[in-house]
Amino acid sequence: MPEHDDALDQLVRAVRSSAKYGSISEDFVRRVGAAELSKRRSLKGAIKATKNKLHQVGGAYLDAAGEYSRWLAMLRGAAAQGDPALRDACRAIMAHHASTRERLPILETFFAETLAGIAPVTSVLDVACGLNPLAIPWLPLAPGATYLACDIYHDMMDFIGAFLALVGMSGRAFACDVIHEPPAERVHLALILKTIPCLEQVDKAAGLRLLDAVRADYALVSFPARSLGGRDKGMIAHYEARLRDLLTERRWPVQRFEFETELAFLVDKRG
Repeated sequence: MPEHDDALDQLVRAVRSSAKYGSISEDFVRRVGAAELSKRRSLKGAIKATKNKLHQVGGAYLDAAGEYSRWLAMLRGAAAQGDPALRDACRAIMAHHASTRERLPILETFFAETLAGIAPVTSVLDVACGLNPLAIPWLPLAPGATYLACDIYHDMMDFIGAFLALVGMSGRAFACDVIHEPPAERVHLALILKTIPCLEQVDKAAGLRLLDAVRADYALVSFPARSLGGRDKGMIAHYEARLRDLLTERRWPVQRFEFETELAFLVDKRG
């Protein structure tokens, strides 16, 4: 419908003209905007609803606009001093994103325990990664491993790509809409960390589609143990039931790991 297409173009321009949403993948904004337009009569209402949805999916997790140039300079200086300094810098930057900030207290054990049975990991796809690639120093990666990272933010992925190059990691970082076009690369491990609840705010079927679509031998899937406000609210039981429900018709072996701030499952997709 021409009128709908014109309204959608206007919506996308309006949303992406905002500094807060301008770096988000246009494809993702367009898909969210189309869904919101179909529910509302006014363009103004659809623009507001689209911004709210984008905030729920991504904006709520980043403290403020990423200071990517400053962070990259910080990482370069730390890398020149050696591994301990680089790890300290990575920790400091990860504290600016809610998802990785919650993982900092368990960072020394989280990947070591969940991935012990499949280490060393030869290739990774980090889905809706946020700042998680900065945890590479803690991952049990094989020499020469490849790391692919994707999220909806172009500027964040430029920063992550520069970090991968800085630490000599083969791979790339790119913006994409994982709900509708998940990466097609074959990998040893897919990281789907606290991602499914966010995606399912846009599309209730997104979690299962993503699990089916990622071409990985294993998927490390996790969920938050608390809300962003720090409340429990029975989230561990809720999300464990959600994962079991998603995998009802899949005969994939699953290992469960419970940490103070995160519930994780290592899913064996090889069968």
